[in-house]
Amino acid sequence: MALVKFGGGIVQMSGSMAGNTYARNRYGNYVRSRTKPVNPNTALQQIVRASMALLTTRWAETLSAAQRTAWNLYGANVVMTNKLGEAINLTGFNHYIRSNMILKQYGGPAVDDGPTTFELPDADPTFAVAAEEAGQTLSFTYDANLAWASEDDAHMVFYQGTPQNAQRNFFDGPWRKCTIASGNSGGAPASPKVGAAVFVVTEGQRLWVYGRILRADGRLSEPFRADTFCVA
Repeated sequence: MALVKFGGGIVQMSGSMAGNTYARNRYGNYVRSRTKPVNPNTALQQIVRASMALLTTRWAETLSAAQRTAWNLYGANVVMTNKLGEAINLTGFNHYIRSNMILKQYGGPAVDDGPTTFELPDADPTFAVAAEEAGQTLSFTYDANLAWASEDDAHMVFYQGTPQNAQRNFFDGPWRKCTIASGNSGGAPASPKVGAAVFVVTEGQRLWVYGRILRADGRLSEPFRADTFCVA
């Protein structure tokens, strides 16, 4: 579904409508034919769909009314940004799914109690990545002095995008989960975090990755990105 912002005529569109996809990059707005992705029903897709179904049922049947109210209060007080750059508020259900989908994909327990701190975790301004063809590894650098790193049951999760030609300047997916660093009150996890590349990487390719911080109380940051050129 496309988002349309009205002014003196349409001034901004983002999303898909009537067979076209509208978006914006550094050179301005553009439109392209909408392509319908294939549905190979891979093992990873099955995990995501099963997690979504489990969490939806858990929200409706397991969480107490007080827990759902706490998530709704969190959603009402936390301002997000939509594809048009406008401020919006997600529902408590949206935030519950948003945070717990990551935990389920990594095999962790769901956070059922709604957060009582009404702000998202900040991005890590030091976030960077290095890629190596020989070992097929990605090394994610982060600030181990941030609060999440010394907090039990908090995490920083890392995602890899499909490798691109060196001259490519834009990338917006697909992405796949790569690895995770978990906070520890007894000692922060050492940076960098090295993970196996989930897409084969080759010297000279350009790679985009992103990270997200998930605090123990269920607050999930917006994605923050880094890119690099793969070395031998």
